[in-house]
Amino acid sequence: MKDLKIKFRWETEFKETEIGEIPREWERSEIDSFMAIKSGKRPKEIKVYGFYEVWGANGFMGYTDATDYLENREVLITGRVGTLGNVYYIKKNSNVWLSDNVLILYPNDQGINLKFVFYHLLTRKEDIISLDVGSTQPLITQNGLKNLIIPLPPPPEQSRIATVLSWFDDLIEVKKRQNEILEKTAMAIFKSWFIDFEPFRDGEFVYSEELGKEIPKGWEVKKLGEVVKIESGGIAPQKEEYFIGGKNPFVRVKHLTNYPCVEEADFINDEAVKQYNLKLYNEGSIIFQRSGESLSFGRVNILPFNAYIVNHLAVIPNLPSNKLLMEFLFFILKNILIELIEERSGTALPYIKISDIEKKEILLPPSPILQSFHSLVEPLFQKIILNQKQIMTLRKIRDTLLPLLVFGKLRVEEV
Repeated sequence: MKDLKIKFRWETEFKETEIGEIPREWERSEIDSFMAIKSGKRPKEIKVYGFYEVWGANGFMGYTDATDYLENREVLITGRVGTLGNVYYIKKNSNVWLSDNVLILYPNDQGINLKFVFYHLLTRKEDIISLDVGSTQPLITQNGLKNLIIPLPPPPEQSRIATVLSWFDDLIEVKKRQNEILEKTAMAIFKSWFIDFEPFRDGEFVYSEELGKEIPKGWEVKKLGEVVKIESGGIAPQKEEYFIGGKNPFVRVKHLTNYPCVEEADFINDEAVKQYNLKLYNEGSIIFQRSGESLSFGRVNILPFNAYIVNHLAVIPNLPSNKLLMEFLFFILKNILIELIEERSGTALPYIKISDIEKKEILLPPSPILQSFHSLVEPLFQKIILNQKQIMTLRKIRDTLLPLLVFGKLRVEEV
């Protein structure tokens, strides 16, 4: 990506509006004057694996193979039922399925930059939540959302603001794709060594009754629980007071990603850690979902920072005794979870027992081979973690600029 050359200036002249101060020359308008709004539709089946992504009020939900309600326009979505206030930008030709718990917004005015509207709405979460008219559960109607007031800079300035903020998001996406490639590269090596046995074809093979296939002589078949102990996370603090002044990362199911690393966390204070007797897990630990809704079953992530984790997640701690095993176990665990999910096909997957995972038999190579594999792929995993730390820094800078730009406190004069 090319570097941006940007000219900023601080604004000094404002006018007061119902949404706060905005520059004197900016307009403001109800959202339905330039956006059309409709509801999504839930597919009959949402799967852990599939072809088309399904997006809902909490973002990515899973996959569907259904094709009768795909959206391929440039649109925004915001939560309609349940979780309110989250806003997502869907690129044109993304071919995603937008579920029934979202409202879909798309421009009907050629002078509107949808990316600018997206970035502005990211700052209006509380205002969107305030539109709730639900009695038994949170609910926003199309009529409620259409009256939301949005500030409108001149179209060229909308474009400049969107360009600056998109630069950060695009760079974040580049680093995410790098991580995806790095993971696939490491996975290809893992498959070559420990599934296809390509580097060991010239050696002697013996038949394994447990696995029902020939394996290299000298390799052992063990239950995963004999190799490493999997732990459960801790109870999630519920009271708001435990999040005030929080500086300790607390990872929940919603923070798992399709990429190798966790990207975000909630933050709890020291009192929450003490009250719930939470255990801190080191950077590089492996986490995955073991219970709760089926949103993230099958995802295996690395912690790019030290963190506490919720009890719906399980963890393989990154300890000195596990050092040579961590990359090997990352891919072993992915394969085991796929097997368990397939075994439970057709169920809602409310949980996967840790004991069921630890009972799974794995093929364990001798220590020198594990050492060689570790030496080969550890740099790839370290680059993944470094990329993720850079992603978090980029996101923090973008989030600092965001309200300044979309309310005109900081003006973008040239890009």
